Amino acid sequence: MAYYQYIVGGLIASLIGYFVFLYYNSLLRKLNKTKRSYRVFPVDQNCVTKTANGVATDIIIVGAGVAGSALAYALGKDGRRVHLIERELNEPDRIAGEDCVDEIDAQRILGYYFYKDGKNTKVSYPLENFESHVFGRNFHNGRFVQSLRNKAASHPNVNLEQGTVTSLLEENGTIKGVNYRNKSGEELTANAPLTIVCDGGFSNLRRSLCYSKVNTPSYFVGLVLDNCKLPHDDYYGAVILADPSPVLFYPISSTELRCLVDVPSHKVPSVSNGEMAHYLKTAVAPKVLPELYTAFLSAIDKRNNIRCMPNRTMPACPVPTPGALMMGDAFNMRHPLTGSGMTVALSDAVVVRDLLRPLHNLSDASAVCKYLESFYTLRQPVASTLNTFANTLHRVFSASSDPAMEDMKHACFGYLSLGGLFTNGLAGLISGLYPRPLNMAFHIVAMAIYGVGRLLLPFPSPKRIWRAAKLIWVASGVVVPLIKSEGVRQTFFPLTVPAYYRAPAQ
Repeated sequence: MAYYQYIVGGLIASLIGYFVFLYYNSLLRKLNKTKRSYRVFPVDQNCVTKTANGVATDIIIVGAGVAGSALAYALGKDGRRVHLIERELNEPDRIAGEDCVDEIDAQRILGYYFYKDGKNTKVSYPLENFESHVFGRNFHNGRFVQSLRNKAASHPNVNLEQGTVTSLLEENGTIKGVNYRNKSGEELTANAPLTIVCDGGFSNLRRSLCYSKVNTPSYFVGLVLDNCKLPHDDYYGAVILADPSPVLFYPISSTELRCLVDVPSHKVPSVSNGEMAHYLKTAVAPKVLPELYTAFLSAIDKRNNIRCMPNRTMPACPVPTPGALMMGDAFNMRHPLTGSGMTVALSDAVVVRDLLRPLHNLSDASAVCKYLESFYTLRQPVASTLNTFANTLHRVFSASSDPAMEDMKHACFGYLSLGGLFTNGLAGLISGLYPRPLNMAFHIVAMAIYGVGRLLLPFPSPKRIWRAAKLIWVASGVVVPLIKSEGVRQTFFPLTVPAYYRAPAQ
């Protein structure tokens, strides 16, 4: 009977999904025809501002993480003179959902195995069936960031300096640069026509540029497992859908696995007094795959190996400010179990670089600000869609006494098991490759329809009808706020961004 329910539920979702997919693709093809290219202008070196130490600068970048370092190097190659300021230049020791990019002992990954109640289903990355060379890569985040910094600093147009930016330098509503404290503790000022803020999810400049709405649904605990591999050797990670919350394993080198444990925010044990180690051994270890059990326990006992950080989802509402732009995790911090952080950061860098290329003069701060609003418009689907998806995952996959949530969990797992178009598209959302609000809404509705089909077939009893209605209510509780936050036009016509193709007159 369960097999029958899977098939019928899948057919219902497939038929609806097929027609939505055809219509949406047709719409995107029409919209793509309206795109116009822009002309690249050389940088006018006479428009740069000189700092107190005599170094010419036309762009200040705050934060030398993934987004900041990649952008600094890209802008340096385009002829911009960049002052890159980073608080700590030692190799970062952090936990993150690393993905994307080549080299530095990067491990190829084609997708994930989802485990629930001893069963598993495989979810592939979205382009694997179309282009054989397309796949994800996982690696050690700290080593990668350090490589990016070295690459940026090696360019003659980039000045990488260790320092802590304390505030933005404002004059008549326009940002003229930053106030910062260098490695020696000296209070200094750096000036430039444009300041780009990308100093991460704990940005101390965010309040100056954004209406913040920070949510901490849970904390994630990270460990590195040494000298072990996942039980499957086909380049897949593993997600265990366990109570009270999911556990994720993925390779970061040829001999290391990263483990992320999602812990509800109201149940966070202390790392310093050993409570977290006890929690991991008693509540999490029994849910770990048998092949990784011993390595998991060893990782818990390894000195200073347990890291704990809040999962901060921050759908940004930026205030357009002349002379400043916000990007990366400072603009949009996501739940790490959705991954996509590296993809989004590098995508941000590409979009900002492309937007700046036609501008050979940045001195007209108001005109440049109006033009750069296109960045927020283009990246808003990434910000709100991935954050909505992260919150949905946390609500669905965390332990809950609500039967509707349990039904949604079963529906989601069964939906992922269908394969094909659905899992590819959903993996595209997770990876940040297709962060469109309409895609998100489509998948939530399709999962709900699939779940309703499983509940109502073959015999729709009154109790099952009531549960099906509650499941639909849960799905509407995700889709409606998503469309409301994006706006109807941006949800259904996300490529209609004319400002992106019109640079201000130079």
